[in-house]
Amino acid sequence: MRLLLRENGRRWCCFALVALYMSIYIVVAEDPYRYFDWRISYGDIYPLGVRQQGILINGQFPGPDIYSVTNDNLIINVHNDLPDPFLLTWNGLQQRKNSFEDGVYGTTCPIPPGKNFTYIMQVKDQIGSFFYFPSLKFHKAAGGFGGIRILSRPRISVPFPEPAGDFTLLIGDWYKTNHKVLQTILDRGKMLKFPDGIQINGLGPDGAKFTVEPGKTYRLRISNVGLQNTLNFRIQGHQMKLVEVEGTHTIQTTLSSLDVHVGQSYSVLVTADQPAQDYYIAVSSRFTTQILNSTAILHYSNSKKPVSGPPPPGPATDISWSLNQARSIRTNLTASGPRPNPQGSYHYGQINVTRTIRLANSAGLVDRKQRYAVNGVSFIPADTPLKLADYYNIKGVFEVGSITDHPTGRHIHLNTAVMGADYRAFVEIVFENRENIMQSWHLDGYSFFVVGMDGGRWSPASKKQYNLIDAISRCTTQVYPRSWTAIYVPLDNVGMWNLRTQFWARQYLGQQFYLRVYTPVQSFRDEYPIPKSALHCGKARGRAIRAL
Repeated sequence: MRLLLRENGRRWCCFALVALYMSIYIVVAEDPYRYFDWRISYGDIYPLGVRQQGILINGQFPGPDIYSVTNDNLIINVHNDLPDPFLLTWNGLQQRKNSFEDGVYGTTCPIPPGKNFTYIMQVKDQIGSFFYFPSLKFHKAAGGFGGIRILSRPRISVPFPEPAGDFTLLIGDWYKTNHKVLQTILDRGKMLKFPDGIQINGLGPDGAKFTVEPGKTYRLRISNVGLQNTLNFRIQGHQMKLVEVEGTHTIQTTLSSLDVHVGQSYSVLVTADQPAQDYYIAVSSRFTTQILNSTAILHYSNSKKPVSGPPPPGPATDISWSLNQARSIRTNLTASGPRPNPQGSYHYGQINVTRTIRLANSAGLVDRKQRYAVNGVSFIPADTPLKLADYYNIKGVFEVGSITDHPTGRHIHLNTAVMGADYRAFVEIVFENRENIMQSWHLDGYSFFVVGMDGGRWSPASKKQYNLIDAISRCTTQVYPRSWTAIYVPLDNVGMWNLRTQFWARQYLGQQFYLRVYTPVQSFRDEYPIPKSALHCGKARGRAIRAL
């Protein structure tokens, strides 16, 4: 009996040791790495049928798509063959605890001509459709953008069957004028004229073609990578089912057309259930006196008939249709996000708001030059990235609190605007658009809950109409003319984060600032150390990176 017990004890010890080794292996095993090597150059492009100087990535315009899975590590080595400094930013990637890699001048030193920089990022706890683009100068008007798709891990269920194909559609308004000329116009304090047209995946009318098999369903990831205008998207003879918005599965709504505001990304499902022929994909500008139009082709593989008839018309020009559509976009609370728990398990409506920040956009002249502002402050870049100055405690680069958290009513003034915020605070941000333009706002480092939007002036009484149950969580939201939009943001990501308009001429001329999410506890649990590959510039030049 003793011998049997001893033998069983040995077996149990061996089993425990094996289990311990396996658990250690599981803990230390890293998520997959995906490597990209990109060369940035100028080249000829023809988005509107006219030869232009464009920004190519590995000779491509638009640039290559980034394919990844939740928690993948992305290693992107960018070689700058342009004669100008260059940076890419990643619209919607949250850069958890790692704002050094955000790719805007407030966080990252530009890549000098002839040099390279390696972005080291993880798509931590994210899924969905996003895009990247150049953040410096007025490079965005020359291309250099591409799609990002983050797929769910295989064991995480997705609330719709696997589609037969997955297409990226990058749409945006476009100028025939060289981007350097556009930048010079802005530098002289002038306003840009209206764009010349719309590009779809870098091509003009009927240039892009998407081939589908009859009876099958496809996922279209649509991103507005343009410079200022809302675009309406529709497909001749076909309905679309909305399934995802910037990393959040939505209640699946059937649409005949979709407003995509500048900087936003959507996923829709389209079934090839019509007679075999070619159909128009139509894109047109919204809320503009002059309407821009463009088309692509949805091609059935067995089609023997080209597109016929006019492209489907867009919705009326009134704002109420678009506002109602925006309010109808809600989170699918029964669907899993990047983790196996339902997205609705985060009860944001039951958390006490610790601070309300009201942000009003405005336009005006400073020294007889056109500028744009937030709460009366028009942002001017410092000589050193703000994140580096903060990390190395370099004085005189910026001042926390140089922008107030409410509109001041004062004349526009220039400053390197930085707003302080506490780590793990839960804040309300209200975007107040008192101008007769369409606005679109983006916050790096976060997704936020779009809890309300309406016309007129916001007041505390407006909270009564907030959606505190299933508001969509996203990173870019629109604000209609003479209207407001309110968002809730859990500030759970330490760093220096850019809050900007996606109206790019306004961003370039000052309509942005940085939100410094701060904790006095210096711990790698809360924020990663500066990457070893980080470039140093300005007052941070020559600084030694601290060893781990």
